[in-house]
Amino acid sequence: MLWDAKRIWLVVSAIALIQLPAVAQIDPARRQLLQVGYDAPFVGHAPLAAYVYFYLNHPEFYRDDLTLRMVVAPVYFDSELGLSHALGPNTDLGFGVSGGGFADSYNEVRRGTYHEDESFDGHGGGGSMSLYHRLNPNQTIPFSGMVRGGVHYATYADRDDTDPRFRLPGDLTAVNFRVGVRLGGKEPVLYPSLAMELSIWGESLNRGNAGRYGFNNDREVNSGVGLFYAHGYLAYTVERGDNFSVAVTAGTSANVDRFSAYRLGGVLPLAAEYPLLIPGYYYQELSARQFVLFNGQYAYSFGESRQWQLTAMAATAVVSFIDGQEQPNGWHSGVGGGLVYQSESGVWKAGLSYGFGIDARRDGSRGAHVVMFALQFDLEKYLNKQRSRPSPWGYF
Repeated sequence: MLWDAKRIWLVVSAIALIQLPAVAQIDPARRQLLQVGYDAPFVGHAPLAAYVYFYLNHPEFYRDDLTLRMVVAPVYFDSELGLSHALGPNTDLGFGVSGGGFADSYNEVRRGTYHEDESFDGHGGGGSMSLYHRLNPNQTIPFSGMVRGGVHYATYADRDDTDPRFRLPGDLTAVNFRVGVRLGGKEPVLYPSLAMELSIWGESLNRGNAGRYGFNNDREVNSGVGLFYAHGYLAYTVERGDNFSVAVTAGTSANVDRFSAYRLGGVLPLAAEYPLLIPGYYYQELSARQFVLFNGQYAYSFGESRQWQLTAMAATAVVSFIDGQEQPNGWHSGVGGGLVYQSESGVWKAGLSYGFGIDARRDGSRGAHVVMFALQFDLEKYLNKQRSRPSPWGYF
């Protein structure tokens, strides 16, 4: 399929960003970040996997107790207005609104093959209300609980290559709930130098107008879905500048379908709150009802100012697939490496990496190759740097 330039730009600006759930706590730091990511295979035809978005977090927005968070792409946005100490000194509220084009698109990848004739676009949006409670207000490492409720609406449309015989799902309206606890946290930045998180989550997805779709209505949208998952993450930088990170993520589900399955694969680092990364695989290639995923990365710093890093990464996952997406092998692993550069001021950082999917299925054999590029521009650091420079006009 040949895509016109307008369609490529729209999807690039939304496809990965829209998978990102709203951040699970009010961010106390002021941030202005431009994020770019692109994940492309060497062999095979895959869904376009990319993101371009601007992340804004503005504490003391209009009032001292308000924080505005916005994630903005040309055709999509996700926002939340946080109200600190709304229900006591340790309890905050958040009011979210999100929506836009391609927010609910679905790509059918089955046994290593991308089926364009069974893929389609989805557009939608909704609102939410969240309660954040600090459980250990006198401790250095935060331990917080969150309860969120929201409503989401989605409508679907054919693509140029969607088979005319393929019946799309009907418009969906869902009432969703999320509850969990988190110890520590990770900043929403590219390759953090220091972070620690342990968290446990549960989600309930409740669709009032579920039904069947596909060829001869062979697929189902379930009316009620339960998701239960946990995440552990540690990133640390030693004195000479080398950095390592390790992560383990596990999830199980009840009554899961294609729209709510855990999607594993790819190496886009900021494609979701908890990206399920496996080097060498297509972005979101594997659809799981339950899984355990281990990730690790080591970055060796070199150069006079330690601004360059050589990275090595590995991931392995045990996967139980959803109905219709089964593969003979439930164990999937990938390895890779790359190069990262950060400017001396820390204003921008970029990385280029290669991944090999050891167990990825391609044309009846195993093994796949993917390259990924990511860039972050920190506008907040740039503006602070400009303000700190002496004016050539003295005090004027």
